[in-house]
Amino acid sequence: MIISELAKQKPFIITSELTPPKGPDYGNTLKAADSMEPFVDAINVTDGQSAVMRMGSLGVCRLLADRGNEPVFQLTCRDRNRIALQSELLNAFGLGIRNVLCLTGDHVALGDHPDAKQVFDLDSVSLLWAVQRLNEGFDMRKNALNGATELCAGAVVNPNAWPIEPQLLKMERKIRTGARFFQTQAVFDVSKLRPFVDLARRMKVPLLAGVLLLKTPSMARYVNARVPGVEIPENLITELERSADPTKTGIEIAARIIVESKEICQGVHLITGGREELVKEILEKADMLP
Repeated sequence: MIISELAKQKPFIITSELTPPKGPDYGNTLKAADSMEPFVDAINVTDGQSAVMRMGSLGVCRLLADRGNEPVFQLTCRDRNRIALQSELLNAFGLGIRNVLCLTGDHVALGDHPDAKQVFDLDSVSLLWAVQRLNEGFDMRKNALNGATELCAGAVVNPNAWPIEPQLLKMERKIRTGARFFQTQAVFDVSKLRPFVDLARRMKVPLLAGVLLLKTPSMARYVNARVPGVEIPENLITELERSADPTKTGIEIAARIIVESKEICQGVHLITGGREELVKEILEKADMLP
């Protein structure tokens, strides 16, 4: 079920994230999806996350759909021009994928092919507009299609940004351009979500708080140093450093954020960084199992 419709039926939505394999063997990827599927409403499949070459998002989305999962097709603007992006959206619809998260994409300097040519013909806002046009039965050049898509476009917002006003303005622009749900960057101070939740409620779109599993203190410090738009408070890093089992402590921190988010948000988006088997334990700790 598309996320915008699911939000009308469920008071709290849980999505999670899955990274495609770096190679053609997708067996472990499907096992990871199976470990999460009973406990989440949809599974995002990343698209060249951190500019690392992997199996494509759309192929993995189709594999998940064949197994009865609800995939969210992440689509970035970094690697494709507007012709290819529109074709990919038509491909997704033709393959039965309905949820698509529109992203600008990470710079290639972050990834394993730093000499690759970037495209960025569109950005996330104009990609949302492209989805809206396809849903109306036209391409971006106003050429009529032989039919119309029925895609549910989502977008990302960053509550950690300062000042927040430009982010709120961009969020509103994304809504007016067709965004029907939002997933946020990882948040560790839930109070930062409130202005974004207020806007989402006013404009009647669900907002899901990003919850990142911290596995080690070094991971937390790496995120602070290298991942734009995410800020992990020093007290949480200290909590990890003092723990005999940092991953267990990271699970407890994630569970606390979920509980706090439930008070104001319509859902959460779990990011486990390859530890998909821990989704059940995180949700159990947060008393969120079905």
